[in-house]
Amino acid sequence: MTRRGLARTATYLSLTVASLVVLLPLVVVFLTSLKSSKEMANDTGALTLPDDFLNFHNYVTAFQDGGMLRSFGNTAFILLFAITGTVVIGSMTAYAIDRFTFRFKKLVVALFLVATLVPGVTTQVATFQIVNSFGMFDTRWAPIALYMGTDIVSIYIFLQFVRSIPISLDEAARLDGANAFTIYRKIIFPLLKPAVATVVIVKGITVYNDFYIPFLYMPSEDLGVISTSLFRFKGPFGAHWETISAGAVLVIVPTLIAFLFLQRFIYNGFMRGATR
Repeated sequence: MTRRGLARTATYLSLTVASLVVLLPLVVVFLTSLKSSKEMANDTGALTLPDDFLNFHNYVTAFQDGGMLRSFGNTAFILLFAITGTVVIGSMTAYAIDRFTFRFKKLVVALFLVATLVPGVTTQVATFQIVNSFGMFDTRWAPIALYMGTDIVSIYIFLQFVRSIPISLDEAARLDGANAFTIYRKIIFPLLKPAVATVVIVKGITVYNDFYIPFLYMPSEDLGVISTSLFRFKGPFGAHWETISAGAVLVIVPTLIAFLFLQRFIYNGFMRGATR
């Protein structure tokens, strides 16, 4: 009983410490976003409560002057096409790898694995030249193409689920005259819903939070996304941490809500893919 009690105490203590490490910066940012410039000038403590909890002036300034509405629109456009392309390409690739026999199949799978081990920074010069040669630089299609073409992890997630689908379903459909694409569209893809949910959530959060690709390939201010627009606050609002904090809260809230409501799909999707 003593060992069990100590283990339980250590578990709860570690969870409490981890929660404080995660939540404390968020609390500081939220409290700062509600403070006025006068309060910030008085050098109040980071955890000092604001005088007015209904002071949303900083949010209005961040939303209007920071161009957050335009940034949300650009982010939504990129998310829609990037996630759709990732799901279609990833599921089709996994279906082809698992169901078809072709030359150099093992080599292709091995190259996928090697691609995940290569740091993306080492290939950025060549990638930039390719994107620029296609005329996609400084357009919203540049990050969309890169997000769709570099997600090897999603292919492996789909591959684990495709392998769990009995081949007998394919054979029965072929006896009824279905071709390969019909089998994929009517049998394989509908059974990949847990994998699709996992990929959509994980990919969506990754694209939403990404800063490097939009900053490098879309330098125009009109094409700013959430992350780059928040970065540009350092110019006109470099000394106004209350406005910067309000912009940070506006960026954090959508992903926080999405994760809280959809976290069970993330965990279930990974667990199913790992045990099948």
